[in-house]
Amino acid sequence: MTDLTVQIDQLWEQRETLTPGDPDVGRVVLEAVGLLDTGQARVAELVAGEVVVHEWLRRAILLLFRQSRMDTVEVGPFEFADRIPLKGGYAEAGVRVVPGASARWGSFLDRGVVLMPSYVNIGARVGANTMVDTWATVGSCAQVGANVHLSGGVGIGGVLEPPQAAPVIVEDDVLVGSRCMVVEGARVGQGSVLGAGTILAASVPVIDAETGEELSRGVVPPWCVAVTATRRRTFPGGEFGLPCVLVIRRLEQGRRHDKAQLNDVLRAHGTTV
Repeated sequence: MTDLTVQIDQLWEQRETLTPGDPDVGRVVLEAVGLLDTGQARVAELVAGEVVVHEWLRRAILLLFRQSRMDTVEVGPFEFADRIPLKGGYAEAGVRVVPGASARWGSFLDRGVVLMPSYVNIGARVGANTMVDTWATVGSCAQVGANVHLSGGVGIGGVLEPPQAAPVIVEDDVLVGSRCMVVEGARVGQGSVLGAGTILAASVPVIDAETGEELSRGVVPPWCVAVTATRRRTFPGGEFGLPCVLVIRRLEQGRRHDKAQLNDVLRAHGTTV
């Protein structure tokens, strides 16, 4: 893979002079993006608690867009015009895809993934036995763990540029409530629950409800229940409520979520899953 990394980096430096459709360039780029498609490589991962971005793979995706020509794809009565083909081979991959769902080639869906009518973009990775529910989207290069439930209408933001920007990471065993937005490289720790409508971005403070302590910006700790909230700030024009995320409950590590109990906790704070 080291040789492939070097080749992609060299092509990236020459990107302004490359000719779209060049077969030699295409071979290298397709090999790199193919590693993402089959799960042999990933754009980003957690190493000792820190996000490591493999920039050469993101460059390979951008080169693929530059080198590919627009094409028309017909699937039954549906027609698509795009530079990147749709993903396929779901049955042998052990993935269930409901009509209305689609994933781009260059994304990876592990065994047991279920896609309700939803969308997974190139470079994204969805872990084993994860449910991507109705109208949920997993953006480019986002990393979603195993045994996750992305509820209806959830938006997991994508990122291809700028360089070194960290993709969104949702760790294993997470439950993301309906209509949540997780964007700008935000992270949701293992086993955590986001109440419906929570907006988590890199600049949003995450606050402990018990102590008032600011725990992080854009990172929900593992094994907790977090909901959307506001905190007061005074400006020359008056006092306003700025968005934050509030950690309202700590969960027992390793214990599977009981949705009924979680909903009781969340309803007590005016929200649901």
